[in-house]
Amino acid sequence: MTDYLDFESEWTSDAITVYDELPLWSAMAGLLLFEHLPLRPEMRALDVGFGTGFPLFELAQRLGPTSSVVGLDPWAAPQARVLLKQRMWAVGNARVVRGDAARMPFGDAQFDLVVSNLGLNNFDDAPAAVGECARVQVHGGTIAITTNLVGHMDEFYEVFATTLCEMGLNDELASLQRHIDHRATVVGVRALFETAGLRVARVEERPCRCGLLTAVLSCAST
Repeated sequence: MTDYLDFESEWTSDAITVYDELPLWSAMAGLLLFEHLPLRPEMRALDVGFGTGFPLFELAQRLGPTSSVVGLDPWAAPQARVLLKQRMWAVGNARVVRGDAARMPFGDAQFDLVVSNLGLNNFDDAPAAVGECARVQVHGGTIAITTNLVGHMDEFYEVFATTLCEMGLNDELASLQRHIDHRATVVGVRALFETAGLRVARVEERPCRCGLLTAVLSCAST
């Protein structure tokens, strides 16, 4: 069966309701994230790459009304759904901003806590995005991210590559390898943070049943 080779996503407003059913696997990473977040009243927090609202609203609800949480994402399509969730769930201490993680529309030292759940692999310019996280974080604040690592979905990629070889699709095989190679490593992510002037305070790795190996890096400014 090779139907998956012809898949083309159509991110219309109707498709967002289907996409919104996908976060079960990302929730595993989000739960790991929340295990290590320093949550307290009166925090200013930023969720980079909030997608359809997770963990933006979860973070806002856990922090409570004395805190404020901003979500940043360049993806325009799901924002109506995000705003609907905010209204239905009555999360008054959260707001969303459309923008690029590599060029954040915020001043320096604005946030006590910066989080990103599985966003690192999707940043067009990861070094710039991490640098921006460091810039908008207050001195002594925390940056915490989850990311899927090299080895994620190995079984699927192996079958995918075999199928492409059998069909003589060598150009597509090279594209698949580039996609696989862009996955993070703990060493590489640590280097990204240290280059941005951040001290890596904690790293957690956890294998999951679906083959997703997730790492959490909690960082404080130097």
